[in-house]
Amino acid sequence: MEKKQINIRYRELNSIEELDKQDRELLQKAIEATAGAYAPYSKFHVGAAVRMSNGEIFAASNQENAAYPSGLCAERSTVFYAHSKYPDAAIVALAVAAKVNGALTPQPTYPCGACRQVLYESQIRGGQPIKIIIGSAGKIQIIESVNDLLPFAFDNLPVE
Repeated sequence: MEKKQINIRYRELNSIEELDKQDRELLQKAIEATAGAYAPYSKFHVGAAVRMSNGEIFAASNQENAAYPSGLCAERSTVFYAHSKYPDAAIVALAVAAKVNGALTPQPTYPCGACRQVLYESQIRGGQPIKIIIGSAGKIQIIESVNDLLPFAFDNLPVE
């Protein structure tokens, strides 16, 4: 048996002001998108925003439903909408933020497993890494590729 180890790379900042202008704008859009969340069950309001290779920015929020799991996460809502509007444009970056009781969470809120897989396939589809920006009240994390967010992605299906 051979033991192996996975290391991921990310940067951590202390505030949104430390981000460059484009990333700060994207994270601000994600924060603003939390206001559109429909979260009567979890009370967990998540916003996401994507920047496309053509410069377009899209933002969306999580949408819950009593017929769980019929709701949809903010990340997938945003990614699916962006790809439906511009199917040939790559997603360059995604920002995520979450609020509880109207305040940003103290710790970063990461995309769930299903969202990570969708992001991975979007990255493959776009042919370039997607930068992930995770915002919180306590710190900002920047992950330069979905590969670091999901090191064991499901990719065994043939894509034509």
